[in-house]
Amino acid sequence: MFNWFRRQKVQPEQEQTPPAPVEDTPSEATPTTSEATSQEEYLDWAKKAFKNIQEKKATAEAVVSETPETSIAETEPPQEQEPVKEEETEDNTPAWLKKSDRLEILKETAIETPTEPDEDFIWSAKVLANQGRQAEDVSEEEITWLKKLRQGLGKTRRSLVNQLKAVVGQGPLNQDAVEEIEALLLQADVGVDATDYIITTLQNKLKQEALPPEKAIEYLKEIIREILDAPLANYSNPGFEPEKGKLNIWMLTGVNGVGKTTTIGKLAHLSKQSGYSCMIAAADTFRAAAVEQVKVWGERSQVEVIANPGKNTDPAAVVYDGIEAAKSREIELLLVDTAGRLQNKKNLMAELSKIRRIIDKKAESAVVESLLVLDATLGQNGLRQAEVFSEAAQLSGVILTKIDGTAKGGVALAVARQLNLPIRFVGAGEGIEDLRPFSSYEFVEALLSGD
Repeated sequence: MFNWFRRQKVQPEQEQTPPAPVEDTPSEATPTTSEATSQEEYLDWAKKAFKNIQEKKATAEAVVSETPETSIAETEPPQEQEPVKEEETEDNTPAWLKKSDRLEILKETAIETPTEPDEDFIWSAKVLANQGRQAEDVSEEEITWLKKLRQGLGKTRRSLVNQLKAVVGQGPLNQDAVEEIEALLLQADVGVDATDYIITTLQNKLKQEALPPEKAIEYLKEIIREILDAPLANYSNPGFEPEKGKLNIWMLTGVNGVGKTTTIGKLAHLSKQSGYSCMIAAADTFRAAAVEQVKVWGERSQVEVIANPGKNTDPAAVVYDGIEAAKSREIELLLVDTAGRLQNKKNLMAELSKIRRIIDKKAESAVVESLLVLDATLGQNGLRQAEVFSEAAQLSGVILTKIDGTAKGGVALAVARQLNLPIRFVGAGEGIEDLRPFSSYEFVEALLSGD
């Protein structure tokens, strides 16, 4: 089983134990930016990971193929055949031995299994290798996710990288260069505060030494990672995962339309895939069809949904029932969907406060987190909406959704800089597998690595 919260495989006997501390020194078998930067070594690493994944797939397919299948002759009743004319009986070969035209068509249109890793696979493998991963431990799911993340940030990357290289590779920044970089970053919705910090830090570095374009981009990556990771300093444990053996309650907040309910379904699926028992409390009772939508996602992720059949019921009552059910079933993660549209800020704060009081009273020992779901396509407009929720709820972080549908992926920096909130998860697609824990390193590589 692969635990996505820890980004590692977990054996059944290890599931109840906390993760072992990760050493800073990467394995000697893994290429790193300091000791093995050549493309040849990264390519060899990628080929090894690719071969390992293909072998695992072949083994799984072999197991499936060994399952006995009922022949068509046994399942289909015999059909009456029309009398065949004498001139057509020259071929006495039984019908079941004749070549099937349909089979030949299927063979011609079949998708061939790749024998070599493609460019996206090699890039994904390089990102994993630089994080100290072993080639034999890399899963196909990780490669697929990194490909989606890179593709999702493609619009932002294509509008940034080439123009930034042209500007930062000319030595210390003059006024025209500063204005050009500023315009590029603001277009990507990085935000004024983060933009000023980036330009000032980059300018100071370029005054000390002249950097070629590639080196300047690498330094820019460091600056952006620093911005994204800065909010984590406010937390004793920068990691974010449900605690085993305890009830964890995650409240999801956000305005309607940002993908809050969909995100809950994806989180439930991610949690189950990572080995946690999960339940959903459908406490968004104000929006029409919200409860039914949650139930659909519950079925897709095979997670029980606690809901009140009545209309306009008290959301706090649903949370109360959810906590009672989670306790009785010894659930590890309870996901709470909350209302996203109330008449004014005062009502919003009152409703969220009421839910929080219920949680504190009925689940005193629970680990409670509050996550804000933010639509990346809204850019700065979404950020202003987020400020209201950051005041109304005791937020633990942000889930950034719809990153694949915008050229404004820089809003992640605005979230970290202006709201001082860490990004906990990022979504890059509509599928149930398209939400993963946020990694600043992976995000920045996908954002600024050239095509």
